[in-house]
Amino acid sequence: MRTMTNTVVLIKQVPDTWSERKLSDGDYTLDREAADAVLDEINERAVEEALQIKESSGGEVTILSAGPERASDAIRKALSMGADKAIHIKDDLMHGSDSVQTAYVLARALGTVEGVELVIAGNEATDGRGGAVPAMIAEYLELPHLTHLRKLTVEGETLTGERETDEGITHVEASLPAIVSVTEKINEPRFPSFKGIMAAKKKEVQVLSLAEIGVEPSDVGLENAGSTVTSSTPKPPKTAGERVTDEGDGGTKVAEYLVGQKII
Repeated sequence: MRTMTNTVVLIKQVPDTWSERKLSDGDYTLDREAADAVLDEINERAVEEALQIKESSGGEVTILSAGPERASDAIRKALSMGADKAIHIKDDLMHGSDSVQTAYVLARALGTVEGVELVIAGNEATDGRGGAVPAMIAEYLELPHLTHLRKLTVEGETLTGERETDEGITHVEASLPAIVSVTEKINEPRFPSFKGIMAAKKKEVQVLSLAEIGVEPSDVGLENAGSTVTSSTPKPPKTAGERVTDEGDGGTKVAEYLVGQKII
């Protein structure tokens, strides 16, 4: 029976949901300096799930992230929660990369981790909401993938999970090695302790460039992306709503308003 599971958790630093988020002028990429940066909240749950697996079956938890220098803050938070070490893919050539390019970079980086058996990611990041990167990585690495899980169990060489959709609950299963993505329902992440925060400062963070993982400049970046944003319009400020006085015809007035707004 398996007693050790070496797990890699994919994390991403994102603009705080409660900050004002905007795109950069010129290339319309996300302006990451315009808002406070935090570890994505679903990624915290992915880290927590990996730590629970480690506590029950042993092994190591490695954090993997691609991002600029400030992404190191998110990496250190994951380490302070209890992860053992981290890999930070830091290269300016990644600026403007789309989901497919990002998945390729992460897949190449995973190839540098020895003995990895399980990869855990959040089902989507709050800055992009694409929800496809874990499946893309699995396709690059030709590994089974169980996505959008609200429950995950590791027993020996077998993974079982529950995927919740609008159609109901689906029970899924795969054999290790594999990739999974989890939703906000998977668990409640722990808060880093003072001891964990101090220990994180001494943990290994390996910083790698794209060249060091065998990624060519033509494989990434805004100029080589498969999708392009050509314009953006700021969200209009909130305005006062329209009040309808019910004089026996309130329902009709509401319906007329909805039709006028092309809502119905």
